[in-house]
Formats: sequence, structure tokens, C-alpha cells
Amino acid sequence: MPGTGRTVPYGADQTLYLVTDRSGRLGGGCRETEVERADIETVIADLLSGQFSDPVKVIAYNTLEHWSRDVSRDIAAEVRSRCDIEGEAVPEHIQDFVLGYTDQDRRSAMRRA
Repeated sequence: MPGTGRTVPYGADQTLYLVTDRSGRLGGGCRETEVERADIETVIADLLSGQFSDPVKVIAYNTLEHWSRDVSRDIAAEVRSRCDIEGEAVPEHIQDFVLGYTDQDRRSAMRRA
């Protein structure tokens, strides 16, 4: 399939993280991180440093156990937590992503209370 990233050999025990980033084109786009760099710490660092201009979603894939899941809420909460610890505002380029996922948690908690 044209435009797809490098594939991971079957059986390699890794959890890879792919970020869907709106590219500004009609219909959006998907930018994948390099497989060698697709660990959770790199994805968080790349989000904070501006490697993604308008992230929409983060999906985790485990290549050995053959599962995938949307980890956007977890990543957004971790980014917000790190910014809070550092006493810094969430960078503007990822504010919509972080607020979109972390404010969902707050609204849900308020409805349950």
C-alpha cells in the first residue's frame, strides 16, 4: 500500500505508538513516528516539542500480543501532568488535543457526582 510506514517483523515484542496529526489538508492526514522511535516517552517528548502540529489521536499497537487501543486520553493526561509539575502551560500546538481528552474526564466525573 503506497504511503505506509515501515512494518515491524511479526513476533517482535514491542508496543508502538502512532500519532494521527491533522496536516491542514482537506480530510486531514496521518503522520507516523519512526518505528525505532515509537516508544511512549518519545511520543510524549515529540508532542511537547512541536513535532506534531495538530494531534488528534494516539493509538498503541502491541506487535506480539496483536492488540491495539486508543491511548489518547492517557497520553493527554500525562502531558498535562508533566506541564503542571513543571509549572508550565500546555504548549499551544497541543492544547486542543490535551483539553479535548482531559476535559472529557472532568465532565464525566462531574456527571457521576
